[in-house]
Amino acid sequence: MIGYDRIKCDFCGVCVSVCPTDAIRLGRMELEIDHEACIECGNCVELCPSCALSEEDEVPTGQPRQA
Repeated sequence: MIGYDRIKCDFCGVCVSVCPTDAIRLGRMELEIDHEACIECGNCVELCPSCALSEEDEVPTGQPRQA
């Protein structure tokens, strides 16, 4: 799953332009990521100039994230 750091993101729109499935949109003061449409190609993570996007592991409900 792709996630982003709201503090690092400067809303430049690069991620929107490189997403082949249009899964990322610029919302009002945050990115909107459609995880159903995302194919996790990594284009957005690789090309984000502010390093705000990252690949995250999904944690099943009720399971703590392991360090």
